[in-house]
Amino acid sequence: MEFRVLQYFLAIAREETISKAAESLHITQPPLSRQMKELEEQLGKQLFIRGNRKINLTEEGILLRQRAEEIISLVEKTESEIMHSDTTISGDIYIGSGETEGMRILAKVIDTCHKEYPKIKFHLYSGNSQDVVEKIENGLIDFGVLIEPADISKYDFIKIPVKDKWGVLMRKDSPIASLKSITADTLKKLPLICSSQEIVKNEISGWLNDDYNKLNIVATYNLIYNASLLVEEGSGYALGLDKLINTSGNSKLCFIPLEPKLEVGLTLIWKKYHLFSKATSYFLNQLRKEINKS
Repeated sequence: MEFRVLQYFLAIAREETISKAAESLHITQPPLSRQMKELEEQLGKQLFIRGNRKINLTEEGILLRQRAEEIISLVEKTESEIMHSDTTISGDIYIGSGETEGMRILAKVIDTCHKEYPKIKFHLYSGNSQDVVEKIENGLIDFGVLIEPADISKYDFIKIPVKDKWGVLMRKDSPIASLKSITADTLKKLPLICSSQEIVKNEISGWLNDDYNKLNIVATYNLIYNASLLVEEGSGYALGLDKLINTSGNSKLCFIPLEPKLEVGLTLIWKKYHLFSKATSYFLNQLRKEINKS
């Protein structure tokens, strides 16, 4: 499977017609159609559902699109690292992270790097721990920030000296908005919007000293912003971390911490025996300096 063919395939997936894809690629339609037919024959699977007005992907086509995007991203990242391997500190650094206030310490370090070496470019990816680990394993990001608990046995790591606090996001006009904290008994009575991550379920079960599935969960989320919209519309109470959603000023929302207090740490991970570029080495050294000041 040629790299060029994957680029052709992604153009069709993006444009949803052969004609528009051919135009974006600056080639004619017949060879593009022929390449896609040969790709389907090579894989022994139908990749496209060809309609009158647009082309949709089959399940196999959707899988190929995901993998093709990862392959092209990895190739571009590799090219960038090789091109910037001279004496100048420049190049691209890829960081994946869950939603956490702890990213502020990385933001300070990124600012320091930019001021000293403006040609360093940072690419931030937001996702849950599973997404971040998958991208680390596939070589698509250099570093990942994981919210504990997390299995870091396979990685080199630095503990980030920041604690995130668990609590409940709710409307300010909620009947329980005046409470100073949320106990397990109160939590069990609420219609909850919770994280879909399995590791979070285990953490909350330990805090509850009870089965997580006994909670009244009306919805789940991957990243909390969309969950906050459900809370604003009165669909429930979001169980999550503090300082991720604005609750000040004219915001309709407020955050109340759990009692007893439940806090989680943060860890920056990277692959063991990872060969760092000058840019990634410089970033890591600056991060260590910032942590030592904390």
